[in-house]
Amino acid sequence: MLGSRKKPAAPRPISLALQGGGAHGAFEWGVLDRLLEHGGVEIKAVAAASAGAMNAVCLADGLAEGGPDGARARLESFWREVNRAGGRNVFGDAAGWTAAFNPATWLQNTPGWRLAENLAMSFSPYEFNPFNLNPLHDVLEAQVNFKAIRERSPIALYISATEIRTSKARVFRGPELTAKHVMASACLPYLFQAVEIDGESYWDGGYLANPPLWPLFYDKTPNDILVVSLNPLVRETTPKSPGEIMDRLNEITFNASLVSQLRSVAFVQKLIEEGLLKDSARGRYRGMYIHAITADGRLDDLSSTSKFDTEWSFLQDLKARGRAAADEWLAAALKDVGVRSSIDVRASFL
Repeated sequence: MLGSRKKPAAPRPISLALQGGGAHGAFEWGVLDRLLEHGGVEIKAVAAASAGAMNAVCLADGLAEGGPDGARARLESFWREVNRAGGRNVFGDAAGWTAAFNPATWLQNTPGWRLAENLAMSFSPYEFNPFNLNPLHDVLEAQVNFKAIRERSPIALYISATEIRTSKARVFRGPELTAKHVMASACLPYLFQAVEIDGESYWDGGYLANPPLWPLFYDKTPNDILVVSLNPLVRETTPKSPGEIMDRLNEITFNASLVSQLRSVAFVQKLIEEGLLKDSARGRYRGMYIHAITADGRLDDLSSTSKFDTEWSFLQDLKARGRAAADEWLAAALKDVGVRSSIDVRASFL
């Protein structure tokens, strides 16, 4: 009797939550590339901000056109064009200084450097870029078929932006997406002019929803969410130099909304597990399984200024780091998808 082959396990449905972080988004590219190559999960929805939003629309368009292989090819092509469009600083660098030197060198902490940075930051994008030129918009228009995304995206998309007038987070969904919506999600106010959509002006989604998790709680999406972060949550040393202080402040600022949302998840989980919800409320909440591939220990050696660096060798290095991180997660946590959270959300955020 011939031995029977073991039937491959079906891919496990999952949602992704992708943080923003400029060129560090190439780390997410590596994570996505490995997940698509492995085939152990089926991505059903993506919530994202800024650079994460760019990865999200490339993923959706590629999947619509050619499945997992098409998505991997589209992501590769997009990041290659990011490099070609801007060399070292297509994500924006108001001062123009970080493109010229290694941002980790002693020069960044000299009085002359800080004076030059402060002088450059005293100009608004309406002054130093009056024609509102942004090569990333052109890259997106050339690389992503937004019509296909609006009409036949195989995954749900949730892209965040910050509504300037009301200080509220706005989430744009797949059926309405254009390059303009993605640019609104990636609009850092000291680098780019605000993006206007239907009479409202928007800045980067990372300020209030980096990324937006709540649509994944309330819509018909998988119970499992894999968070891919680009800003380290933990640093073991206290920053001392001006550059280090600003880097850590930026990380804390852009992690704040994510931490807040995960605290809410932990609180609801506590209510469900301890039977504290009223009968009338039980049907409105569901237990979510949270998983994470974080920047901690993987991007710690990079300063915030490297988020402007789009040299191909640097992007390839980030991709390799992302693939390695995804490999570690697949080996350690894939078995938990659909069963339990692979991180202790309550211990971490309550």
